Amino acid sequence: MLKLENVCVSYGNIRALRGINLEVRDGELVTLIGSNGAGKSTCLLAISGVMHPQAGRITYDGKDITRLPSNDIVRRGISQSPEGRHVFARLSVAENLMLGASQRRDRAGIERDREWVFSLFPVLRERLGQSAGTLSGGEQQMLAMGRALLSNPRLLLLDEPSLGLAPLMVETIFEVTRKVREKGGTILLVEQNARQALEVADRGYVLETGQIILEGTAAALKADEGVEKAYLGG
Repeated sequence: MLKLENVCVSYGNIRALRGINLEVRDGELVTLIGSNGAGKSTCLLAISGVMHPQAGRITYDGKDITRLPSNDIVRRGISQSPEGRHVFARLSVAENLMLGASQRRDRAGIERDREWVFSLFPVLRERLGQSAGTLSGGEQQMLAMGRALLSNPRLLLLDEPSLGLAPLMVETIFEVTRKVREKGGTILLVEQNARQALEVADRGYVLETGQIILEGTAAALKADEGVEKAYLGG
C-alpha cells in the first residue's frame, strides 16, 4: 500500500531522514519507534505532504505521491492525527470533527462514521458544543483521532498519540487503535512508548538519527536485546 524508497528530508543543513526504506501493507499496523529527535514525525510529515523529500520516492497504491500537496494526499485516503493534537481551539468539538470530513460529499457515510467515532470516544458526543481549547489533553487527543477518522482514511498516520497523557488515557488510546485495526484499518504508528506500540503492532521499524537500523515483526523486535535495552527499559 505505502512504500518509502531511499527518502531523504532535511531542515536546512540538518538531515532529518537519511535514505530510509519503509513499507506498510494493506491491513497492517506498523510502528516506527525511536528516541526523541530520531526523525519519526518528519517521516509522517513527508508521507502526508507537509514536507517534501529532497531525494527518494514515496508511493501509495503504486502511484508516486512524493510531491503531491497535502489536500491531494488526504483525498487519496491518507489521514494524519498529528503530534501535539493541533485541534482548532476556538472551534467547537463538532466543528473540529466536521473539518475532518471536509473533502467528503457522502452525507450518509459521514454520519455513519461520526457515530462510529462517538462509539470509540463517547465523551466527544457530550462535548459537541464545547470549544476544543477547553478540553483536557486526553480529550483533545480523542478529538484529533476522531477528526482524522472522519476523513474515512484507508491509511491512518498516528503521531505520538500517547504523548503527555495519563496512564489510563494511554490505555484508552491504544485500545481504540486496536479497534480501528480490527475494523480493517491500516495504520502507521509513531510512538516513543515502544513497549505499548509493539504490543499492538504487526511489524516495526527502529529509527535512529534519521536511519532505519532495525526492522522486523513486533515479536522479534520485543525479543531483541538491543531494542529492549534502548527502548523497553530492559
